[in-house]
Amino acid sequence: MQNQRYLQKKDLINLYRNNGFDKNEAEAEISFAVEIISGLTQKDLILGIMPDPSDLKKLKETIERRVSTREPIAQILGKTFFMGQKFDVTKDTLIPRPETELLVRTAVKIIKEKDFKQILDIGTGSGCVACMTAKLTSAQVLGIDISNEALKIALNNAMHLDLMNKALFRKSDLFAKIREEEKFDMIISNPPYIPPQEKENLQVEVKEYEPYSALFTQDEKGLEFYKKISEQAKNYLNSQGWLLFEAGIGQADDILKIMEKNNFSSLQVHKDVSGTERVIAGCLNSL
Repeated sequence: MQNQRYLQKKDLINLYRNNGFDKNEAEAEISFAVEIISGLTQKDLILGIMPDPSDLKKLKETIERRVSTREPIAQILGKTFFMGQKFDVTKDTLIPRPETELLVRTAVKIIKEKDFKQILDIGTGSGCVACMTAKLTSAQVLGIDISNEALKIALNNAMHLDLMNKALFRKSDLFAKIREEEKFDMIISNPPYIPPQEKENLQVEVKEYEPYSALFTQDEKGLEFYKKISEQAKNYLNSQGWLLFEAGIGQADDILKIMEKNNFSSLQVHKDVSGTERVIAGCLNSL
C-alpha cells in the first residue's frame, strides 16, 4: 500500500539519471526539494515521516520540469538555503553558492574583531550576504543593486528574517547613489567576474537562467568591477576600513595587485573547501 501511495526516491533518481544528471546531484536536489515543498528534513524521512500526496505530486512535477528544461531547482521553487536560512530567489537574482558563505564568514570575523558598525554590500542581489552579515553581527548593512526586481527580493528576505532595521537596501549603480559623507567600516562585494568569452563553457542552468548582468563582465579577464570598486572604495571607507571580494577561479593574484595599487594592505587570501582562492580582503591604508 505504501509503495502505491508514495513516490519512491529511486524513481525520482532515475528521472535525473535518464536526463544526464549524476546520482549525487540527484539525491541532493531531491532532498532539497522535499524540504522546501513539505518542510521535511532528511532526518524526518529516515524516521518514516512521509510527504503528503499533494506534496509528492508537486515534487514529481518540479523534478520533471527541472530535468527537461535544466532550469535551476531553486528558481523553480523560488527558494534556496544559505547558511542555514531560507531565502527567496527568482530569475532576477543569483542563486547563492556555498562558496559565498566563506565571504560572509570572513566578513563576520573581521567585523567582530574590529567592532565595525556600518557595512556596504555592493551587488546585493537576493540580499543573502547583507542579511547574514547583519544577522551574525551587531552591524547595520546597506545592500545596493542596480536591479529593482532584485532589491524587492532582498527586502522581502530581510523582512522574513526580521532584519528590517539592520539590513537596508537602495538602488545604486556601484557608488552612484552613495553620498561621500556616508562612510562605511567595510565594503563587501561578490561582483560579476565571468569574462563574456567563457559563457559557452558554463552549464545551461547558469548561462540560460541566471541574470546575465550579475554574472558577466565586459572585459576579457573578468576584473572590471574589482578595478572600479577598488578605485572608488577609499572615498567611502572610514580610516582602516576593509574591502572584501569574492573572486573567480584564477583571479586572486590580479585582484591582490588591483587592491595594492589602490592603497590596500594587510591583504588576505582565503581558500574555499575545494582549495580555490575565493575571498580577498584588505585594509585601507591611512594617509
